[in-house]
Amino acid sequence: MKSRPLLESFNYAIDGLIYVLRTQRNMKVHFIVAAAVLGISLILNVSGTQFMLLLIVIAMVLVSELINTAIESAVDITTSAYDPLAKVAKDVAAASVMVSVFAAVVVGYLIFYPRLNSLTFRTLHRVRQSPLNVTAISLFIVLIAVFAAKAWTRSGTWLRGGWPSGHSALAGALFTAIALISRQALLATLAFIMALLVFQSRKEARFHSYLEILSGAAIGILITLLIFQLFLW
Repeated sequence: MKSRPLLESFNYAIDGLIYVLRTQRNMKVHFIVAAAVLGISLILNVSGTQFMLLLIVIAMVLVSELINTAIESAVDITTSAYDPLAKVAKDVAAASVMVSVFAAVVVGYLIFYPRLNSLTFRTLHRVRQSPLNVTAISLFIVLIAVFAAKAWTRSGTWLRGGWPSGHSALAGALFTAIALISRQALLATLAFIMALLVFQSRKEARFHSYLEILSGAAIGILITLLIFQLFLW
């Protein structure tokens, strides 16, 4: 067999890697997860030894997937009919990927859990102390609730008609958030008037019935009260 120049061998190896990355969905997932893990390790400032362990298990997963693809291709070339031994070869190759992934998950868990655990508690503490974050969370959850209700009832569109009124839900949520954050009667009254104007406009435009408007307002108010109760009081 004719020997190949070293550079040509590297080119063939790169072609093989690109082929697997282009054709195998699992390899794409492995690359995305590997990039995310390495990025998180830099952000969390893991030690040199831990970073090296992460590189080893990542390489182990990628190599296992490469070998699995090579075995599957070789088996497909040798037989086109069902063969129990061909099935065994493919299953064992897939098992090697599963074992390497499991080992990588365990190593990643042992390295990241202590750091992510403390980071999670610090983040949650900051969120609890930030009315702006809590308000954003409340509005987001109100939107999800409205979308879920409209999908369940199959009425109207996301922005017009149907039960409940999404505009009324957001108006009720904003009124409640302003009233709870400011704790001033004047600002709460002004926010309530603006919410009433939104309710009235949805009725005047004949987009919603009174029931849809009131139920939307109730959803926004109650969810916002619950979120503020959980995070700020």
